[in-house]
Amino acid sequence: MSEPVEAGRDAAVRRAESTFAAVAALHARLAAPLAGPVADAAAVLAGALERGGRVLVFGNGGSAAEAQHFAAELCGRFERERAAWPALALTTDSSVLTAVANDLGFERVFARQVEAFGRPGDVAVAISTSGTSPNVVEAARTAREGGLAVVALTGRDGGTLATLADVHLHVPEASTARAQEVHLTMIHALCDLVEQALVR
Repeated sequence: MSEPVEAGRDAAVRRAESTFAAVAALHARLAAPLAGPVADAAAVLAGALERGGRVLVFGNGGSAAEAQHFAAELCGRFERERAAWPALALTTDSSVLTAVANDLGFERVFARQVEAFGRPGDVAVAISTSGTSPNVVEAARTAREGGLAVVALTGRDGGTLATLADVHLHVPEASTARAQEVHLTMIHALCDLVEQALVR
């Protein structure tokens, strides 16, 4: 490689290393304060599933992807062979999303589905790195009014969503990317704990 190309690669390597270091440092700093809330959230989820309830998960953008990931791990399996569990990502039906957004407004796209599918004793898992996404907040409020438990995964200061949560999994971090990375780790921890609790 020429010197300028080599120098550019070296800078890229250092930047990549700093990303790994930042992710590891944030995980290490939050492991102790988040372990208790994660265990509490897992107990809520396991209790609902054991009683025949379902889990409704929703978020926007990267949080929508994490909602789908979480629902897939619960409906399919995480690490243990077991029966399927009823988990539904409210982010996946394009016809419902576009119809509700067009007819009722985008802030209702998840709330309307919570009204349709949620029952008392179910769990709504609301994911928003800002804690202020109007459609996520509205769905969490609808869930509470309908007798569902609300587990919220947030970043920054937790926003309005924090006030609606029965269990709040809060990543006090301004970076959306860093918050999402910790959210994914918490999702995997939740899957592990729920399987540990319910798979005999």
